[in-house]
Amino acid sequence: MNVMRQYCKRQIFSLLRHCSLTCSQRRLCSRENSGKLLSQLQAKIRFSGPITVADYMKEALTHATEGYYIHRDVFGQKGDFTTSPEISQMFGELLAIWFVMEWKMAGSPDNVQLVELGPGRGTMADDMLRAIINFPDLRKALSLHLVEVSEKLSEMQEEKLTCSNSSTKTSTDGSSHYKTCVSKHGPSVYWYRDIDEIPAGFTMFVAHEFFDALPIHIFQKTDKGWREVLVDTDPTADDNLRFVLSPTETAASRIYLKVEPGDNREHIEVCPSAGVTVQYLADRINSQGGCALIADYGHNGTKEDTFRGFRDHQLHDVLVDPGSADLTADVDFSYLRKQAGDNVKSFGPVTQSHFLQQLGIAYRLKILYEKADAEGRKDLISAFKMLTSPEEMGERFKFLAILNKNSSHDPVGFDPPPEEQ
Repeated sequence: MNVMRQYCKRQIFSLLRHCSLTCSQRRLCSRENSGKLLSQLQAKIRFSGPITVADYMKEALTHATEGYYIHRDVFGQKGDFTTSPEISQMFGELLAIWFVMEWKMAGSPDNVQLVELGPGRGTMADDMLRAIINFPDLRKALSLHLVEVSEKLSEMQEEKLTCSNSSTKTSTDGSSHYKTCVSKHGPSVYWYRDIDEIPAGFTMFVAHEFFDALPIHIFQKTDKGWREVLVDTDPTADDNLRFVLSPTETAASRIYLKVEPGDNREHIEVCPSAGVTVQYLADRINSQGGCALIADYGHNGTKEDTFRGFRDHQLHDVLVDPGSADLTADVDFSYLRKQAGDNVKSFGPVTQSHFLQQLGIAYRLKILYEKADAEGRKDLISAFKMLTSPEEMGERFKFLAILNKNSSHDPVGFDPPPEEQ
């Protein structure tokens, strides 16, 4: 196993030398909030009673007209949060190298689908393609598939990947994708609204800060047993919402809440959508080949009360002005591993710092540093620290890999089992 890992390390350094040196530009746009969603939610609650936190999150984030992600650019310094791909091109390039290695380990199949769930502005996809096209065999075999429900973001992804929006073709022939184009890097790009619309075949999935935005149910331990936390109107203030407890068990508490022995948490967050999604990934990888790489901030089934909102890079009350702020919760990676099941091999989670260091981020930094001017070098060092420092993103973000059960190797970036170390 050590020989294999040394081989992988040499391959990484070789691949990193071929990555492009160009940096991608970032575009920003403004955000508006009409406040209409609050009135709609209050009317719904008055008519049918308190709603689950999961229903509240779904409406606040993806409501057809007022959802947070639907019609605005939320990323970058002028948005509400900044993601790793927006910080440095190194992030997307290193993930590309990971997939190049997995493609090689799988025997370099001729037809490969690279699927990104929740691709944001398209920055990471663009950085990954720019690195991947340096490997002609993979470039020829590859197509890019983006799962995106936001019309605004899909337009931004299109412009990022094509340098314009004039080459896109809207699907009218009954195809599962709703539009397609040829990227400036060569591979074709397809857009979908749902993951189960992705065509069959060998598929490599990547999900960066995707699972944290999926709706969660929250349960609280009481002297009468576990009760679900719900969202209700506030009788003391017309414009406010509040949290309440369900008076009895709910359908969600009976179906989704599984308290493990020794779990002493007073609050437990469960994300059924994450479980369904990772089960789908595992089934696809097991039956058709491929792999998945999941990156997000999260924990191993130990945290509680992680539900929070962000607006203008600051913490924001999750119940104030729904639709105007990002709502998120830490990903429970132990739950994802359980839902993936035993028909695939799961690795991790490992910290982002650990993963990026093993993928050679210091080596890539050296290459870019030598080509940069003084200001560029300063930005590179700042980005490196942001991505890897324990005080920044290095420890808070985790990586989880899922491979086909027939895989005979440990993926690069993940420690082998303790007995093999």
